[in-house]
Order: sequence, then C-alpha cells, then structure tokens
Amino acid sequence: MDRCSSLVLRTGALLCALTVPLLAACVQQAPPDLVQSVEDLDQQLAAARGAEFAPEDYRQFVQHWVAFKDRLRSDDDVIGWPWEDNPFETDLRALYEEGSRVLMVATDRQNTERQGAVSNVARLERRLRRFTSRVDRIGSRVALGEQRVETELLVKQARSFLEQGHFAHSVRVAQQADQHMASQAARLNSELSRYADKEQVARWRAMVRRTVDWSKRHQAAALVVVKAEQRLTLYKNGRAVLSYRPVRLGFNGVQEKRYEDDGATPEGDYRVVRKRDRGQTEFYRAFLLDYPNADDQRRFQSARKAGVIPAEARIGGNIEIHGEANRQLSETLGCVMLSNRQMDALFHEVKVGTPVTIVGAVDVDNQVAVVLAQLDQGNDDPDDDSADSQDAPAQPDETAVEQS
Repeated sequence: MDRCSSLVLRTGALLCALTVPLLAACVQQAPPDLVQSVEDLDQQLAAARGAEFAPEDYRQFVQHWVAFKDRLRSDDDVIGWPWEDNPFETDLRALYEEGSRVLMVATDRQNTERQGAVSNVARLERRLRRFTSRVDRIGSRVALGEQRVETELLVKQARSFLEQGHFAHSVRVAQQADQHMASQAARLNSELSRYADKEQVARWRAMVRRTVDWSKRHQAAALVVVKAEQRLTLYKNGRAVLSYRPVRLGFNGVQEKRYEDDGATPEGDYRVVRKRDRGQTEFYRAFLLDYPNADDQRRFQSARKAGVIPAEARIGGNIEIHGEANRQLSETLGCVMLSNRQMDALFHEVKVGTPVTIVGAVDVDNQVAVVLAQLDQGNDDPDDDSADSQDAPAQPDETAVEQS
C-alpha cells in the first residue's frame, strides 16, 4: 500500500469516528417524564369528569393527545440538528398546558354545580320540613296520601344524587319535589278554601253566637269546638268558663266530613244524646252526639248524587267527645278527643241534650287560612320569624278563653 492510499484510509476512519457521535446526538425522542405528566393529567381529567363539565374543551384535548401518541408510535426516530427544539417536547408541553386549562375549567364548573346542588338540596330539605310541619299543624298530612310519600322520596333521591356527585340529576329531582309540594299546596288550598272564605267564616261565627245565646237564655251549659284552633270551650249561662286547647280531631279533622271513615270531624249544630261513663265506652268517658243530623243527611245525599263521594260510601255515625283510652280508634272515627282529666272536669257539667256546635273557624285569620297562605307562597325561609311563630306547636291551654 503506498503512502497515498494509507492517507485516504486514515482520513476516512477519522470522518467515521467524528460522524457517528454527531448523528447519535441528533436523534430526538419524547421526554418520558413529560409523557407521564400528560398521562397523569389525562387521568385527572377523567376523574374530574371533563367530558361532562367541559365537553368541547375536553374533546379537543383528547383528540390532540391521541394524535400525538399515534405520531409517537409511527416516528420512532426523529433526526434534527442539535440547536433545534425537540418537536416532541414542544408538543407535549403544549398538550400539558391545554389539559391543565381544561382541568381548571372542569373543576371550576364542577365546584360551581356542586355548590348549587348543595344549596338547592339544603333549601329543599328545609322546605320539606317546614311544609310537613305546617301540614301537620292543620292535621292534613293523611289527606295528601301518596303525594306526600312521593315528595319525601324525591327529596331523599336529590340528596342521594348529590352525595354520588350527580349534581345535574340532583337539581332535576329537586325541581320535581318542588313541583310536588306546589301541587299539594294547591290541593289543600282547594279543599280547605272555606277557612279563608269570609262569608263561610261569618256563618260559622253566627252558629257560635246562636249557641252562646242559647246558653244565656236557658242558663245552661253548651260546648263549642273550633277546628282551626283545635279548641273546645264550655259555656255556662252564656259565658266561657273553661277552654281546652289543643284537642285532637280525626286524622283529616279540618276537612269537611262527607262519609264514614274519611277521618274528618263533622261541622254543625249537635246535641249530646248519651253520656257514657267508665266501663260503657272504650274511651274512658264520652259524650255521644246526634251525628248524622238532618243537615248531615241532606249534604250526604247531595254529595252522593253529584258523584263526589264513593257510591258505596255510608254516612257513618258514633261521633263522640271522649277521653284518650283508645287514641288510634279516635283518629279513625273523626271524633273530638280530650285528656281523661279534661273529660272528668266536663262530665258533670254536660247533660244529655247539651248543645254542641262544631265549626271550622271564627276568624278569617285562623290557623288553617294562615298556613294555606304560607304554603301557597312557598314560604320556607328559616330566618322568617313570622313563619316560625306560626309553626310553633300549640301549648296546652286550659284557662284562656275568648268571650263571644
């Protein structure tokens, strides 16, 4: 080999030695730590339900992320100059920034929706408690039947969806519960509208006045029951001498009695037709009234002809003012129930033939009318002092009486 050939070989070897490291330095790959960061971000977006709370932004991020991974699999080696930016790293950083923005948007929207759902369910539960308290206050829970149960179930479902993180479902169910309560309020307002009817209240007041006048003229005892106040008053010689509140009515006590087993306490002018002492009644002591009287019979027949009561319904009877030995049966019959001690106090004052007048109310601002107005307005503000005072349970009152 001559000197020229040797020089060429040595030069080629040197070039190869210099070129191999240069080429190796120019192979560009996706930084593993950045790939893992974007993978983690993608999982965080899924956990934050980005598809639900930021659907369009999340869709675009996923498209970009899938496209990048496809390119990463197809471009195993990318050759670039050492002074050039790594395209994989640039794209990954852009993806990470995009995903971070989407995560922030989704999280903010989720928190906003969560706070709204939390507030809504808390308001709904307050409204249900207030609604139930008011309905119980006028003894009308049973009158609402399955509607009441359905409303309670909807409120529980709204709470359950909230706790599961399904905020939109929770809000929708809460709206249904609100609608149910509004429907029930409208129903009660329709069925009990006479308590807010000035003319009807005036008729009731006139009935009470006639009974009190009778007591004065005959120098005798008479009883008046005002259903809205859950009050029984004993009059002697035209003067109120004893009053009990609250007395218990039937389970639909404030309703107008129409037929047997409807749970309503009748309204009208009655007489005591029999006194039942201990051992003669299931209810300690009792005054049997002459229900149904002629007016009750006429109303019953009219309602039957109009088809507003079941065809097989009977008018019923055996309505008493009695003690509390059998509370459950009292609620079934629609009687007026007092404590045994109260019955003892009345038993020697009341005779067979004593008038008993039962009316709905004697004041247009009676408890039933007030509650109905509150239900109609949807007043459920827990800070409303006036509402709280109306919802306060009636305290036993055996002395305060109102002269009529």
